[in-house]
Amino acid sequence: MIFWIFAALSFTQAAEVTENKILVEQHPLIVTYNRSVNLACKYAYNGTGNEFRASLNKGADRAVEVCYISWNGSSHKNHSNANFNCLVTVDSNEKQVNFSLWNLNTEQTDIYFCKIEVMFPPPYIYNDKSNGTVINVREIPHRPPELQHERPFWALVVTLGVLAFYSVLITAAFVICWWKNKRNRILMSDYMNMTPRHPPAPKNKHYQPYAPTRIHTEYRSWEP
Repeated sequence: MIFWIFAALSFTQAAEVTENKILVEQHPLIVTYNRSVNLACKYAYNGTGNEFRASLNKGADRAVEVCYISWNGSSHKNHSNANFNCLVTVDSNEKQVNFSLWNLNTEQTDIYFCKIEVMFPPPYIYNDKSNGTVINVREIPHRPPELQHERPFWALVVTLGVLAFYSVLITAAFVICWWKNKRNRILMSDYMNMTPRHPPAPKNKHYQPYAPTRIHTEYRSWEP
């Protein structure tokens, strides 16, 4: 009888330990060039706790707490370390905590651990094992100066070439039009010069300048 009581108590304690265990899953590596990171921590918990705390800790010894959030139902409380820009959100339905970091620098490259804690009701428990996430912050690679100026130089050359082509085209069209206009004026001038000119009309209509002059002596009677 005592054996069965001891076995039942042992089974109950084992069930409670299994029920109150918290498991956390993180992505092993995140590389960023724009210095912004979104780290998602999924957790599994089947206990009866209703007040939780989630934090992100930096370093292999987890000595630096980057930021944390505590929640109880619909109430949330955020806090961030002064050396980090961090915002934490919780999705209780998906059992996921999201840590958003921005303006990171290369010196903040390190391993980061998610810590999930059950604050109430007792017993207090937390995840004791986590592989962590290595956040590798890299500088944006800079192009050599000659590569940076290559594209503007060729763009300028192409632009000047197009402008020169259109300038030559417009100049040639202007010269052709001017030459045709000048040729037409010369032909019209020659045509007008071939037209005969009439002598001016005399002032006296009865005067005939081309009639021969009469010799009055021819009409005189001959006298011996």
